[in-house]
Amino acid sequence: MAERTQREYDVVLFGATGFTGGLTAEYLAGAATGTRWALAGRDQAKLEAARERLTELDPAAGSLSLLKADIGDPDSIRRVAEAARVVITTVGPYIHYGEPLVAACAAAGTDYVDLTGEPEFVDLMWLRYQEQAVRSGARLVHSCGFDSIPHDLGALYTVGLLPEGVPLKVEGFVRASGGISGGTYHSAVHIMARLRQTRRVAAQRRKREGRPEGRTIKAITGVPRHDGTAGGWVLPVPTIDPIVVLNSARALARYGPEFSYGHYLVAKRLGMLAGFAAGAGTVAALAQLPPTRNLLLKLKDPGDGPSAEQRQKAWFRVRFHGQAGEPLGIQPRGNGSRPSHRPDEGRQVVTEVSGGDAGYQESSKMLAESALCLAHDDLPERAGQLTTAVAMGQSLIDRLQRAGIDFRTVES
Repeated sequence: MAERTQREYDVVLFGATGFTGGLTAEYLAGAATGTRWALAGRDQAKLEAARERLTELDPAAGSLSLLKADIGDPDSIRRVAEAARVVITTVGPYIHYGEPLVAACAAAGTDYVDLTGEPEFVDLMWLRYQEQAVRSGARLVHSCGFDSIPHDLGALYTVGLLPEGVPLKVEGFVRASGGISGGTYHSAVHIMARLRQTRRVAAQRRKREGRPEGRTIKAITGVPRHDGTAGGWVLPVPTIDPIVVLNSARALARYGPEFSYGHYLVAKRLGMLAGFAAGAGTVAALAQLPPTRNLLLKLKDPGDGPSAEQRQKAWFRVRFHGQAGEPLGIQPRGNGSRPSHRPDEGRQVVTEVSGGDAGYQESSKMLAESALCLAHDDLPERAGQLTTAVAMGQSLIDRLQRAGIDFRTVES
């Protein structure tokens, strides 16, 4: 850790010439006061153009260093990792372009953050680099955007309002509006095309990692239903978000001796959920075969994204319903009532995390603040592949609240 403070840069952003990378660079230009940061990429001309755009927001950005680095050139990636305390990457799909940076950061003891929503990539990186990152002191933190910060930190915030030492159940309900970029669309198609590989890699990780001793962590297998807390019809969604929440619960004893989590998409009408499920199923089926997958990928260019006007109108809201159960070893009385000496048993809480454009404006904010948090904040001394709740927790919640993302208690 002492050696890392002497590195040339606090933060290096890889991918600043792309759509989301450009938004992340713009956020850093306004928020990274006192931070030594640089841009990295393979195209010098595009890097210079990105720096020129940033100077319109902050004249000081004119002095930003530009580091030429290519995923296909291991030496250039190694030099970036060794020069930085934290590396940000927005270059996806990560299953194709992410591993060289993870490997370099794990070897150099450099902290790493990305925006991946790809479960296969996250599990594969754990299998290949967890032990090395623990030895080097690197903190490898995936999914630092809308996948999966509102869900991971929202669950942590909810758990913190519930009693300790008792079984806990949390359900998250997601609502959002806004467009989708070409890069995100391409990543989603690749995820659906690799479902078999995803299941296989997840099983390998479970076998090697094991489970927390003396504690039970499990996913809730929900069904479509109308839910009053969510305010609409809900549909279980098998995204990376519940996986991240459960990984945090396995690592942190504060989630209790028994913890369960369910994750749902919310719509006002049941027909909207049915249409979403049918559409997702169709894309998943078409993604399995190369010819139809290629046709899907041609529908959007990877560099496309929603306009500033579209992003301005977009929003997200994730509501959580948390419940605390009976303490282990204490049984209800014969008449079915609870023991009177634990007044907090059975407590329920409803919380909410909300903000603006989830996929881009807020995701770039979350990603940048994650990197700044790792670079500057006093955090627990942990290493390896970590979730945002485990690596940064309340420090990152505080940062995001100051940046305009709302964490609040609705009912308690």
